[in-house]
Amino acid sequence: MKDAMSSTIQSLRKILQDSIDSSPEKASIFFKTGPGDYAQTDKFMGITVPTLRKIAKDFLFLSLEDLGILIQSAINEERLLALIILVQKYKKSKEEQREEIYEFYRTNIRYVNNWNLVDSSAHLIIGAHLFKKDHYFLEKLSESKNIWERRISIVATLYFIRKSELDCTFRIAELLKDDPHDLIHKAVGWMLREAGKKEEKRLILFLYDHAHTLPKTMLRYAMEKLNNEQKAVIIKFKNSKSC
Repeated sequence: MKDAMSSTIQSLRKILQDSIDSSPEKASIFFKTGPGDYAQTDKFMGITVPTLRKIAKDFLFLSLEDLGILIQSAINEERLLALIILVQKYKKSKEEQREEIYEFYRTNIRYVNNWNLVDSSAHLIIGAHLFKKDHYFLEKLSESKNIWERRISIVATLYFIRKSELDCTFRIAELLKDDPHDLIHKAVGWMLREAGKKEEKRLILFLYDHAHTLPKTMLRYAMEKLNNEQKAVIIKFKNSKSC
């Protein structure tokens, strides 16, 4: 069994090597890879996301054991490919298999450790699985010392937003509003913006309540779809509260 598994992964890695259509430098340009940065230890081959998605279509048969090898790889594209396949398997699976995929994701959550990995999978597996269940796990993740787990906690709620269920998004946003990391500011602001597309008044009320303490990036992302007059009122409100 192990020999067959190794052969499959070896074949896939050969395909990945032959599919390089960029460069490690170009692939990593949107990530902070300098000393001490969040992606310092991440490695890139130079394969674009559209190419990875094409490859994924031919490897949906991979077992969770196979995917476990990929998701634990030091190479970003291999981990992303594993998650792309995992998302598709989750969508096509029945409830029992979905539970197994969800648990696999949770077990390997430490390898979902860059923003592209989180943003391509958290809402489609964690969010989808917890939509009609208890959301305590997301609140627990929001308190994690691990930045990626905190990002997963808010990005997972995108699934809820698309179903017009906004309570969890605003609750997690409130838990993360004082987070020190810019990548969390962007993610929370992004989810608030998406929630605002569903219920603009609720977003505005949230911003009135918290604008004076929200980081600038978070606030800017959250207000992106509001009109100039609405933005001006919120900024004025923020400044008056800050005095």
